[in-house]
Amino acid sequence: MVAAAKLFKIPVYVSEQYPKGLGHTTKDINIEEAFVYEKTKFSMYTPELLTQLKKDVQNLGSVVIFGIEAHVCIEQTAIDLLNEDIAVHVLADGVSSRSLMDRGLALQRLQSIGCFVGTSENVLFKLLKDKNNEAFKDVSKLNLIPTPDEFGMGLPFINDKQCN
Repeated sequence: MVAAAKLFKIPVYVSEQYPKGLGHTTKDINIEEAFVYEKTKFSMYTPELLTQLKKDVQNLGSVVIFGIEAHVCIEQTAIDLLNEDIAVHVLADGVSSRSLMDRGLALQRLQSIGCFVGTSENVLFKLLKDKNNEAFKDVSKLNLIPTPDEFGMGLPFINDKQCN
């Protein structure tokens, strides 16, 4: 999704939950062009993010969120965004929790409070809208390996290393 955001020229925001104690975002994810900030609040909807969003985005209508601790940080972020009348798309194949039960229940709660819960492929093709989109070939390459069913079925872009 981070690579796709670059193709679509969508800003990426990455929050790191207390990196001094928990570490920084994994090197496997290229966040060089993202706005990265530290936080201790579980929701990533912080004053730092709000300030940056006002600089980068006019009329923010929807976001895509993914990261870890679906039952804590993803959920609290989604609630804060929904309270601002921002549509929230949660990537089922892009969130995790320490336990499958927490993850599955979080995704059910997120859907029941009004989030769109889908997969990264689903969101990518919504962004493409048409096979003739100039990003189609590059986006198609990002979808060559499908998400394993056991992961995907447990139920701007915004990402967080420790929480989202």
